[in-house]
Amino acid sequence: MCDIELYDITIIGGGPVGLFGAFYAGLRQMKTKIIDSLAELGGQLTALYPEKYVFDMPGFPKILARDLAKGMAEQGTRFQPAICLDEKVLELRHESDGSINITTHRGTHQTKTLIIATGAGAFSPTKLQAPGLDEFEEKGVHYFVRDKEQFAGKRLLIVGGGDSALDWAMNLEPLAQNITLIHRRDVFRAHEDSIDWLLNRSKVNVMLWHELANAEGDTYVRKATIVNNKTKEEIPIEVDAVLLNLGFKADIGPIRNWGLKLEGKEDIAVNHFMETNLPGVYSAGDICIYPGKLKLIATGVGEICIAVNCAKTRIDPTSKLFPGHSSSMDL
Repeated sequence: MCDIELYDITIIGGGPVGLFGAFYAGLRQMKTKIIDSLAELGGQLTALYPEKYVFDMPGFPKILARDLAKGMAEQGTRFQPAICLDEKVLELRHESDGSINITTHRGTHQTKTLIIATGAGAFSPTKLQAPGLDEFEEKGVHYFVRDKEQFAGKRLLIVGGGDSALDWAMNLEPLAQNITLIHRRDVFRAHEDSIDWLLNRSKVNVMLWHELANAEGDTYVRKATIVNNKTKEEIPIEVDAVLLNLGFKADIGPIRNWGLKLEGKEDIAVNHFMETNLPGVYSAGDICIYPGKLKLIATGVGEICIAVNCAKTRIDPTSKLFPGHSSSMDL
């Protein structure tokens, strides 16, 4: 458990947005703490897809998620914030002196201001209910990729039509013996360039209007049956691995009960200062919502800079909201 000293700012979330917030708070000489429910920093970058390339971060034509997480963790800990990992937040309470008390399953934390940057919360994959999938999960059937080398030389079946499915097809095409991608319709929910690559530039066998009917094998998956959802024709194919990219279910957990104004069940409403409806509580990254919101790391790091600067002026009204560019500072 971390100490119970009073901090200037506490950031819930040790992903890329939270880490950049800790760095920026350090620039503003704020006593900073990070609390995260995971056992390591990096958020989704390390927990869900460390081997996946990220293409939409400024300054990097492409970078492995684990390498981006490593760099952001190095930057985020530059000013030595207190880091409390494997702590699940439970309750929030405002004290009479204006400070905020945060209770986790390990203890309590005191802070003058709080930024909620937990991404979309706890993730669990959307699982497909089909014969054989539960039996062969992690025995050839996967919802996550933590080591790309497990697909080297394999006959791979990818199920899905979103960015994740197409990104993995792009990442794994050089490694796999062959890839078949099936999608239940003919419209993809992915970036236009990824769709163009899949349909016009890749060697991936794309089968539209097809769904996975079952998976079979012995101690490991060996065969899958796919079905044309228009004609109902069933097609058996030999596979060594099945990768399902059907999305994730997010849950913000106890944060939902803190009295925050939510839009829907999972999004925290903020204004243009990144303030929530609770005094001294801000939010940034995927968990917050406002008109025109884009859920990207690139926008999230900008949001948390706004939140940190506003928190600084709340603590010290004599401080400037915008202190200048870091390039003008003696770092």
